[in-house]
Amino acid sequence: MQLHEFSFRVRALERRLYKTAICILKNEADACDAVQEALLKAWKSLNKLKNEAYFDTWLTRILINECKLLIRIKHNKREDVLTDSLPAPEGAENDIESALNAIEEKYRVPLVLYHINGYSVEETARILNVPAGTIKTRLSRGRTKLKALLESEVEI
Repeated sequence: MQLHEFSFRVRALERRLYKTAICILKNEADACDAVQEALLKAWKSLNKLKNEAYFDTWLTRILINECKLLIRIKHNKREDVLTDSLPAPEGAENDIESALNAIEEKYRVPLVLYHINGYSVEETARILNVPAGTIKTRLSRGRTKLKALLESEVEI
């Protein structure tokens, strides 16, 4: 794959990558940094991509690993403990985004990859390196948690 094709494919994925990073990191600056680092790492290790048909999932996997690395680095620098379930940031754009940010990462990431980024169950499973059945379970449980959070907000 040449630079021109790499750039073209990255531009097509730009919004998906950014949404995925925001979903995991919940911080615009960190998300931008993670996307930049992931793209740099992908370009440097492009020769390791065996099948160009899997470019999207391969690049998303690199991004997720980079996000997790940033979380570990920040966790080691701070005294307080990061949890999987953090409250939604102030000024969230809407109730769905707030509720989505409030659920655990193991449910949130598959929901974003599948419903927002449009990956199939199989692609999501490849990206997250878990069986497709696990993705289906996490999607179901994530939707249930999301529904419960949204219903509780409506009742208030």
